[in-house]
Amino acid sequence: MNDRLQLAAPCGLYCGVCGILMAHRSNDQKHKEKLAAFYGLHPEDIRCEGCLSEDDDLFSYCRVCAIKKCTKEKGFAGCHQCGEFPCSIIDTFPVPVGKQVMLRSIPAWRELGTEAWMAEEEKRYACPHCGVKLFRGAKRCRNCKEAVDLD
Repeated sequence: MNDRLQLAAPCGLYCGVCGILMAHRSNDQKHKEKLAAFYGLHPEDIRCEGCLSEDDDLFSYCRVCAIKKCTKEKGFAGCHQCGEFPCSIIDTFPVPVGKQVMLRSIPAWRELGTEAWMAEEEKRYACPHCGVKLFRGAKRCRNCKEAVDLD
């Protein structure tokens, strides 16, 4: 699979702006420590190469994702292809910002198609003040320190 396409998580949480993937790829130890504390894990557990990558390259939570399992069973690339969206799996998603993003993102994915949707997500998660790439859920730009509300 194309490396870029493995970032198109079935749930609509585009992996290209995921804090876990970004911290892993940049080896940002401080960010890994914060994420580990949030998830109740160790910093070395903060690693992922995208939702559709091989199991060994997946974040532990993504390996057991009910949304990913559901879309696979239905033969869908993502929730954007499902007529039951939003469903009970989305409704009970345990991370509020994730649920909020899914409810915004899936309709956009339906409308734009995969490539354009991914490009829009990348564009959305850039600091409006300085342009630095941010991760989903960021409240402040790590570069210019300005407050952001991107989700």
